[in-house]
Amino acid sequence: MSFERRLTELRKLRKFSQEELAKKVGVHQNVIGRYERGEAKPSIELATKLASVLTVSLDYLVGNTDLELDKSIMDKIITIQKLPEE
Repeated sequence: MSFERRLTELRKLRKFSQEELAKKVGVHQNVIGRYERGEAKPSIELATKLASVLTVSLDYLVGNTDLELDKSIMDKIITIQKLPEE
């Protein structure tokens, strides 16, 4: 799935308006609309903010994976990786 479609789908699933999402990431709502229509692409920094606000991985948001791992699952994986091998 494309970034545009995934962004729109996640925004609606999280029940954010374009304006609400824009405020959370610090851009004008027109910018979110342009992303959703495929007229523009966000910087890596902004894409990271979008993924964080939408509680998904950046890979999921940009379409590199179809496996949706929310932030709580990612935090658990990181905690497990930091455990000693014994």
